[in-house]
Amino acid sequence: MSISSASPWLKFYGDTPAHLQYPQKTIYEMIRDTANENPKLYAYEFMGKKTTYAEFLQRIDRTARALIALGIEPGDKVTICMPNCPQAVDTFYALNRIGAISNMIHPLSAAEEIKFYLNFSHSKAVLILNQFYPKFSEIRGKLEQDTLPIVASIKDELPPALAIGFQLTSGRNIPKLPKGETYVTWNQFLAGGRKCRALPPHSGKYTDCASILYSGGTTGTTKGILLSNLNFNALGLQTIAASGFAPITGMKMLSVMPVFHGFGLGIGIHTALIGGAQCILVPQFNVKTYAQLLVKKQPNIIPGVPTLFEALLRADNLEGADLSFLKGVFCGGDSLSIELKKKVDAFLKAHKASVQIRQGYGLTECVTASCLTPLDYHRVGSIGVPFPDTYYKIVKPNEEEELMPGEEGEICISGPSVMIGYLDNPEETASTLRRHSDGRIWLHTGDLGKMDEDGFVYFSQRIKRMIVTSGYNVYPGQLENVIDGHEKVLLSCVIGVKDPYKIQKIKAYVVLKPDYEPSEEIKQELLDYCRKHIAKYAMPYDIEFRKELPKTLVGKVAYRVLEEEANAQEEPAPVG
Repeated sequence: MSISSASPWLKFYGDTPAHLQYPQKTIYEMIRDTANENPKLYAYEFMGKKTTYAEFLQRIDRTARALIALGIEPGDKVTICMPNCPQAVDTFYALNRIGAISNMIHPLSAAEEIKFYLNFSHSKAVLILNQFYPKFSEIRGKLEQDTLPIVASIKDELPPALAIGFQLTSGRNIPKLPKGETYVTWNQFLAGGRKCRALPPHSGKYTDCASILYSGGTTGTTKGILLSNLNFNALGLQTIAASGFAPITGMKMLSVMPVFHGFGLGIGIHTALIGGAQCILVPQFNVKTYAQLLVKKQPNIIPGVPTLFEALLRADNLEGADLSFLKGVFCGGDSLSIELKKKVDAFLKAHKASVQIRQGYGLTECVTASCLTPLDYHRVGSIGVPFPDTYYKIVKPNEEEELMPGEEGEICISGPSVMIGYLDNPEETASTLRRHSDGRIWLHTGDLGKMDEDGFVYFSQRIKRMIVTSGYNVYPGQLENVIDGHEKVLLSCVIGVKDPYKIQKIKAYVVLKPDYEPSEEIKQELLDYCRKHIAKYAMPYDIEFRKELPKTLVGKVAYRVLEEEANAQEEPAPVG
């Protein structure tokens, strides 16, 4: 049973149309048109500094000229290794303006991970925050091509008074850029753009690749996901239509989800901007400051992961706050438990909000969300119904045979937000994107779920082995490859342990080579080694040494045995 927005359950979506018109435009053209229609509205706000749509368009063009002056040409890749800040947003669209491709990576990536991403994408340049530049400096000699760093600073985008305060506090801890190395600061970069007096006509196509995001794919190895202009634009138009409160022109979105993440980039940035809304850019999540922003800025829309909403429940500075300004509270990135939804809904009601938290589902291979809980209606345990023009079906895992309503199988998705494919990996692309007998290209998600007769989708579990921590996907196999690379390690196994805040935290089990005995010194040595090779969010909270690891009947490490054991230890002791 294939379900799309043309199905009978459309009654649950109210006035949402079954089908939308998707302009044959690039992401830059969509922003340009929105800016021309709403020049005086604010596009984004950063630390109290507001930028109108007219100014935003000027900033994009200025950045585009600087990129051309730097030698960036159509089809070139440029890595953006930044938090949510104006330079990252401007550069994302400026690259599209000149036909180049953005390569989005986590600014907290370890040095060796940054090396991998730069080599893998063949990036000609990288935009990186000054505080993270030492990681680039560490690996620049190991790069396979010349990659010019453009070094940005948070201070450059702050209002004058805040800039002084930043420099006297947080800024004091940022190491100075080393002499004798080749780089350009953001201001030097923009100044260089004056050499390019006129921008060439924009000639991009809606089917072109706009950006590369990263995921573990269906096999758990790192994959560069090629996302087109249409993918991003379709997501934005679908999300606005499915919101139930379109248009969103003039509304405010609290954009805390990171720009390198499909959810943060696709919903928190692009959807808001093509809809004429204002992004309140939040560079770093902090419960206290987030709660303050919520009350002070009064955003109408807040997208986030379960961890974020769980944190808000614990915020001590929201007591008595009036949240009646909220029109949409959207949760994605991981499963929202039934109990957490009840708690968040009760919290919203107690704070005068007239909305409930709405859960979505998707994956980076379709930018982010592809279905959503309808406005003012939900079914317990459901992740919602498909977006307009998006089809879902449940099949036998890794097959095409469609299952009946209520039967569990692999979730498959077809629609305009489904990726172009994986970068330089035709085998994995062919395994994940398959043309079925109905003539459609279906994205095999590697996730198990079911649908009811009305088309409501229910997520069960992942077929592939994966850990989700604070909304980020972590693939144990990748971490085990890193740990096993240490000279003293014979074998390792990485698992996820239940955590009330992060959903899961990461633990590593290690068997040392025969010549070494477990000790606190070796444990610290391994943790230090991991910090150089593993992103901060993926770091193990603990390493436990074992003489041997449990095995399955076929000799594989029985990671589920370790999961059960570790999670049982984390359970609170019974009372009485």
